[in-house]
Amino acid sequence: MRAVVQRCRRAHVTVDGQVVGAIEQGLCVLLGAGKGDGDADLAYVVDKVVNLRIFADDEGKMNRSVLDIGGGVLLVSQFTLYGDTRKGRRPAFIDAMDPGPAEALYERAVAAVRAAGVARVATGVFRADMQVELVNDGPVTILLDSRKQF
Repeated sequence: MRAVVQRCRRAHVTVDGQVVGAIEQGLCVLLGAGKGDGDADLAYVVDKVVNLRIFADDEGKMNRSVLDIGGGVLLVSQFTLYGDTRKGRRPAFIDAMDPGPAEALYERAVAAVRAAGVARVATGVFRADMQVELVNDGPVTILLDSRKQF
């Protein structure tokens, strides 16, 4: 699994002009599933997301997690994280997981983040055309890959 984790002041996702998910301070997470991803990949990414120490402590050092600050997580599915642009100019998505299993894995990720104790968990709509807006705080953006390719 891959994730783009952005520390944010607020974030929301809109589908067909309606806000379907929103958080205040916390993390906006774009989440993609690749072929062959399973329970270990899910556990790795969820653990990293909820425990990343990227929020400031009393001394201004990045030393607190989203759990520590009582922040929210907005999870948005994004298969394009598996776009391969090494050849040509149009991304190939052959490494992205097929939609059916990817949706099931995404829903399990949402449940796992909730079970981890995150104060507010919001989502987009799987396979929808979504608009995601956020105020990136810092900016702080972290890339995660369960197979540790980066």
